[in-house]
Amino acid sequence: MLHASAGEHRSFNYRAVVPAGSGPEPSGASGSSADDRQPIKTLIGGPRGALESILPPVVFVAVYSALSSSNQDALTYAIVAALVLAAFFGGWRLLERKRPTHVIGAIAVVALGAYFAGRTGSPAAFFWPRVLLNVLSALAFVIGNFIRWPLLGVIVGPIMGTGMRWRRDPVLARAYSRGSWVWVLLNLVRAAILLPFIANDTLWGLAASGALFYVLVIGTILGSWFVMKRAIPADHPGLRHPVGDPKSTDE
Repeated sequence: MLHASAGEHRSFNYRAVVPAGSGPEPSGASGSSADDRQPIKTLIGGPRGALESILPPVVFVAVYSALSSSNQDALTYAIVAALVLAAFFGGWRLLERKRPTHVIGAIAVVALGAYFAGRTGSPAAFFWPRVLLNVLSALAFVIGNFIRWPLLGVIVGPIMGTGMRWRRDPVLARAYSRGSWVWVLLNLVRAAILLPFIANDTLWGLAASGALFYVLVIGTILGSWFVMKRAIPADHPGLRHPVGDPKSTDE
C-alpha cells in the first residue's frame, strides 16, 4: 500500500535498509547534494534545451512577419524554416549520439503545427498542437497520479538511477505524486496562455511563448523538487535509495 501514517514514517529506521557500500548518505527532506541536483540539470536541458524551446516559434513568426506583406507564400516559407530548424537540432543530437527523444517530439509538434497552419491558412494555427499537447500532458499527469504511477517518478526515477524501484517505497511514491501536481498546473497554465494569443492572432506573443515557457519549466522543476523534498521525512535515505514498505520488511 502507498499510504502510511506519519508516525510509521518516523519510527521506521530507513537508514538500516540502505545497502552497504551504496555511496555517501544522501540527504533527506532538507538535503541539497550535488547528486540530487543532477536531475534538475537534466530536465532543464541546459543552453541547448533553451534554444530548442525558444528558437522554432521565434523563427516561424519572424519569417512570416518579414515576408507576409510582400509574398503570398510567406506561410510556406515560415513553416519550412521552422521544420529545418527542428531537423537541425535533431541532427545535432544524432551526431553526438545522444538520445534525440526531446527533439523528435519537437519535430513532431512543428510538423503537426505546419499541417494545421497549412490547412487553415492561419499562422496562429501553427500553435494549436502546443495547446493540445499541454492539455494532454496535464491529463496524463492526472491519470498517472490516480493509477499510482506518477509520471514525475517515471521520468525522474531512471535519471536518478533507481528505475521504478521508488514504487515500492510509499514515501517516494507519495513524494513523486505530489510533485506531479505541479506539472499538471504548468501544462494548464501554458495552454491558458496560448489560447488568447491564438484567438487574437497575436503572433509575437506566440513567438515569445517559447522563452516564457522555458522559464516556467525551470520554475516548475524547482517547485516540484521543493514539494517532493518536503514530502520526504528527514530520516529517509533519499530519492536515490528507495526502500520497501515498512510494513513488509519483516515478511
